Amino acid sequence: MRMRGYGRTLVTTIATLAMAGAPMWPASAADFFAGKTITISTYGAPGDSYDVYMRLLARHYGKHIPGNPRFTAINQTGAGGLVAMNHAAMVAPQDGTFLTVASQGLLIFEATGQQGLKTSIGNFNWLGSFTQSNNVTVTWHTSRAKTIQDAMAHEVVVGASGAAGGSVIGPAIYNAVLGTKFKVVYGYQGGAHIDLAMKRGEVEGRGNNTWAGYKATMPNEIRDGMLNVLIQTGLHKDRDLPHVPLFLDLVRGDPAREPIAAFMSKAVAIARPVAAPPRVPAERVEILRRAFDATMTDPIFRAEAGRLNAEIDPLTGEQVQDIVTQVLATPRPVMSQIRSMLGLPQN
Repeated sequence: MRMRGYGRTLVTTIATLAMAGAPMWPASAADFFAGKTITISTYGAPGDSYDVYMRLLARHYGKHIPGNPRFTAINQTGAGGLVAMNHAAMVAPQDGTFLTVASQGLLIFEATGQQGLKTSIGNFNWLGSFTQSNNVTVTWHTSRAKTIQDAMAHEVVVGASGAAGGSVIGPAIYNAVLGTKFKVVYGYQGGAHIDLAMKRGEVEGRGNNTWAGYKATMPNEIRDGMLNVLIQTGLHKDRDLPHVPLFLDLVRGDPAREPIAAFMSKAVAIARPVAAPPRVPAERVEILRRAFDATMTDPIFRAEAGRLNAEIDPLTGEQVQDIVTQVLATPRPVMSQIRSMLGLPQN
């Protein structure tokens, strides 16, 4: 499955819909959002990349939804995204007036059988993803770990939020599969706090983030060579990182290790996904999905995204839903191996 083709497919789909005319929604569904305020949340702390994308979407999404609802954005930090996701599932309105930009790490968290989610990720109504950007592990320029080989040779201390976050799972998998020596320090409120700790020297680096996230929040540091990018995980190398090793390439052809890298690579492809709660009516989900698609191709939205260094390489809601379904259906022998690597009990 070549994820990079998804963005081009989305543009073609939207263009086709535009030529065919606006979608014809049931009157009751189209009228529902008039006069409403939609709350959109994320687990990311103010200032980190999840927050940047959430607030960018909040400023543009409403004009593409029938009735032009207003948007308000909130941060629900904690437990690597579990707090925000469980609120969306169990507490938030289930009528389309609450959305969340979800932690991509939660898909791996559930697939590996870890506990804490109140309902399956697969039960959410996925509306799309801003980008398909690869995950990267970085260190600050003052760290002696400049490459993934350095991380194999000696301990590298990296920061993370909670157990459900990719900043924990990524380094744990690398330790087990590649023999790296990442030591994870838990408890940071979000990505922005981990990045600050890295700059202060409290930790050497950050366990995991999307490359697009760094481009949005640390463009000057990238320009000035302040980040060492040790490894990238995705199905293909990012065009910005041609010399950074791809996790899949490091184990390709190894029957024991390649399935683990393939699982991780597919799971992180959803990058920065947006979801509606599980019980939102189907016709409203359809409206929100097509409005998300339209927002991603809106020239004004894309111009602001460019000014914010927020990469836009989108997936549709259907494509995100398909990836979620595939990852959650990973064969049991592969999942058993991954659970063992993460030090988790077998089911």
